Amino acid sequence: MGALSAVSEQFVESGKYARTSSTRRRLLQGGMAALATSTLLPPALSSGFAATPDAQPGLRRWTLIETARDNGHRLAALPEPAAGADADAAIVCDPRQRDQQILGFGGALTESAAYVLQQLPKAKRMQVLHAYYDPADGIGYTLARTHIGSCDFSLTSWTLDDTADDRALRHFSLAPMRARQLPLIRDVQRLVGANRFKLVASPWSPPAWMKTNGQLVRGGTLRTGYEDAWADCYVRFLKAMRDEEKIPVWALTVQNEPDAAQPWESCLYLPREESSFVAEFLGPALQKARLADVKLFGWDHNRDGLEVRAAALLGNADSAKYLAGLALHWYGDEDFAASRRVLDAFPDKQILFTEGCVEGGAHAGEWEPAERYARNIIGDLDNGVCGFIDWNIALDMQGGPNHVGNFCHAPVLIDTAEGEVHYQPSFHYIAHFSKYVRPGATRLKLQGRIDALQSIAFANPDGSLVVIVVNPGDDARAFTLDVAGDTRACNLPAHAIHTYIVSRL
Repeated sequence: MGALSAVSEQFVESGKYARTSSTRRRLLQGGMAALATSTLLPPALSSGFAATPDAQPGLRRWTLIETARDNGHRLAALPEPAAGADADAAIVCDPRQRDQQILGFGGALTESAAYVLQQLPKAKRMQVLHAYYDPADGIGYTLARTHIGSCDFSLTSWTLDDTADDRALRHFSLAPMRARQLPLIRDVQRLVGANRFKLVASPWSPPAWMKTNGQLVRGGTLRTGYEDAWADCYVRFLKAMRDEEKIPVWALTVQNEPDAAQPWESCLYLPREESSFVAEFLGPALQKARLADVKLFGWDHNRDGLEVRAAALLGNADSAKYLAGLALHWYGDEDFAASRRVLDAFPDKQILFTEGCVEGGAHAGEWEPAERYARNIIGDLDNGVCGFIDWNIALDMQGGPNHVGNFCHAPVLIDTAEGEVHYQPSFHYIAHFSKYVRPGATRLKLQGRIDALQSIAFANPDGSLVVIVVNPGDDARAFTLDVAGDTRACNLPAHAIHTYIVSRL
């Protein structure tokens, strides 16, 4: 048994929840599942954990970390693989073959996540935050995303200025965020360190009085003549976060999922409309307010619309000059190469993954969500995406709260009645990337990949090399791993993930 063991407690999913979203698609079937989780802080994150190797002089120390469905290993440190090759199939990592730099990993600090964490005793609440964001003992998160105004993972619908036709924003206030969101964001900022913490903020909808349908939900568009007032809302938000809350926002997205009219907070922009809003209103407003250092990402939606939106936003010089790049979600198809095609066309821009979750309520103890995370992280980063931000960092055992019943899974589920925390397999799978691939790492190109396995490699700023290999199949796989000419014989169990760290002796 490795450094982090499963507990024997069983959990039976109590129900299924109907989906209303056309963009968050449920791909998994529910059912009975063992809770392969811990009710406390994962022991691997408090003691006996294989930490990220420190820089040392000559390559050759190997560290192997395993999480596997069938043997109880959760971030378990195993003996280093034996030298030599005993399988024809080989994965070769040449550290001279380099690609994009990685910003980091993180999760969403929503009102719902804040609410369920507040139901815990303070010590347990902080254990969860340390598990994610503590630089030494956590899984390495440095990024976060939050919502400007309410989203579906809020307790109710609200905005930062509900006063009708208040174009001068005299009633603008962060007050609706102060009970839950802001304390959570502030605690995470303290853990990560203000100089390392990167917060992304996204609006789900302008105030209802700015919209054609007169409501926050079910789409609608921004009313003509209200573009300046809406652009000024972003500016007021950024300044209030910086000056009143001492929480600088690192980046904005223009609009969450602008191609979907949802039963929750949403607002539609055609590609040319988003481009025009950025070029004529939002970009100039940020520049005039001396906030041009805040990065701005367009799209913030699925891969299947990425290239069309890139042509409109990045192909137009008037909007492109204000944009750092595009943000990406996973709810459509898995055409990972769409990101590579966009980056090849616009090599000076970035693509940042900003949201993904498994739908249909909580999937307590299920393994398939973890494998979906690994497949998407590898697929996206292998095609030039620069960072990964998960959706809610924590939800209750129903997959909420969600004010429209749009329940989803999270890597940490909290039993609010019992005050217990359950770390899901997806938490451990994400950790295989986020704990060991450090901000500023460079992705390495692999050769000789094996069809049955998913793999990716990185060079960390400290000189250590990291190779992550996933086996989603039902049979164990033997293979040879060659890292900078050092060849090892490896064996990966069925439904398991390995992280290999090769550092200097």
